[in-house]
Amino acid sequence: MSVRSPRAGAAVVRAGALLALAGTAHQLVNQRALRVPPDRPPPVAEAVSVLVPARDEAARITPTIRSLLAQTGVGGLEVLVLDDGSTDGTADVVRAAAAGDPRLRVLTGTPPPPGVLGKPHACAQLAAAARGRVLVFVDADVELAPHAVAAAVAVLRDAGLDLLCPWPRQLADGPGPRLVQPLLAWSWMVTLPLRVAERSPRPSMVAANGQFLVVDAAALAAAGGPMAAAGAVLDDIALARAVKRAGGRVGVADGTGLARCRMYEGWADLSAGYRKSLWSAFGRGPSSVAVAGLLALTYVVPALAALRGSRAGLVGYGAAVVGRALAARRSRVPVWPDALAHPVSVAALLWLWARSWVGHHRGTLSWKGRRL
Repeated sequence: MSVRSPRAGAAVVRAGALLALAGTAHQLVNQRALRVPPDRPPPVAEAVSVLVPARDEAARITPTIRSLLAQTGVGGLEVLVLDDGSTDGTADVVRAAAAGDPRLRVLTGTPPPPGVLGKPHACAQLAAAARGRVLVFVDADVELAPHAVAAAVAVLRDAGLDLLCPWPRQLADGPGPRLVQPLLAWSWMVTLPLRVAERSPRPSMVAANGQFLVVDAAALAAAGGPMAAAGAVLDDIALARAVKRAGGRVGVADGTGLARCRMYEGWADLSAGYRKSLWSAFGRGPSSVAVAGLLALTYVVPALAALRGSRAGLVGYGAAVVGRALAARRSRVPVWPDALAHPVSVAALLWLWARSWVGHHRGTLSWKGRRL
C-alpha cells in the first residue's frame, strides 16, 4: 500500500493537470468564436421594449434608468419598470430619474402566487405589458452604453438567434468579490463550446445572464414566456433552456463594451447572493457533488501538489492561471495578481456551494425578504 498510494496520488494530480490544460485550450477556441457586438450598429427599425424588474432598488437604479433613456439608434424604444413590492420608494426614484420622459412607464407589480419566484413573476408582468418585437431584460444594477441596445439587437438578428446574452462587465471591489465574481464569465468560457451550443437543440447547452438578456418576443411567447422559469432560482438559465426546447437558438456575446454591473458590495453581500443559487447551478443530487469534485480535481489539487514540488501540479496550476488571466483580460476585469489566486477562488466557490446546498436542504434560503 505504501508503494501504490504515492503512485495513485501522482495519477490524480496528472489527471487534474491534463483537465486544466484541456480547459484552457478549449477556452482559447471559445474566445476566438465569441461574438462581438458592433461599435457602430445600424439603426433598429423594429420596436424594442426594455424591461426592468425592480424590488427595493432605490439606492442604485438611477444610473440604470438614465442609461436606458440615453440609448441611441432605437426609434421605437419603450422602457418599462415594474415596482415589485418595494418598500424604499423605488418607483419615486425611477420617476425622478426619468424626468418626465414619455418613453418610460412604471408598473405596479402583484405578489407572486405560491410556487412562483419573484423575478420570473415580475418579468412575466413586464412581458405582458410590452409592445416591442424585441424584449431586452435589464437588471436594476446594470448600466448600458448608449449603443448597447442597438448593438445587441444587431447581433441577435444577424446571427439568427432567438435569445442572446451579451455578457456584461462584472465590477468587483474588495478581495471577496474580486476573488469569486470573475468566475462567472470564466466558467462558460472554459466549459461551453459556444458555436456548437448555438446549433445544438440540447437545452443543457446554454449560458445566460439575466442582467442583460435580449430575446425575440415571439420566440419567448412560444417558449411559455418568463413563467417558463416560474420556480427556477436561476431563472435566466431556465428561460434560455425553455427557448431551446421550443426550437429557438440561444447564444452568448461579449457584452463588456455594452454593459457593466456591480452585483455585490463586499463579501457578505456576495455570499448571500451566491448561497441562494449555487445549489441549483451545480445541478442536483449526485451531479452536484460530481461537478464540485471535478472543479477541485482540476483547479485545487494540482496547485496543492505544486506546493509540494510536483511538476505535474505546477503545469496544472500554470494552465489554470493562464486560463484565468485570459478570461480576465477578455472580461475587462483585473488580471494580476487575481489570476495567481485562481485555486483559492475555486476553493471559495466550493465553500459557497456547500453552504448553499445545506441551506437549500434545510429550507432556510431567502432573497430580498422572500423564501426560495
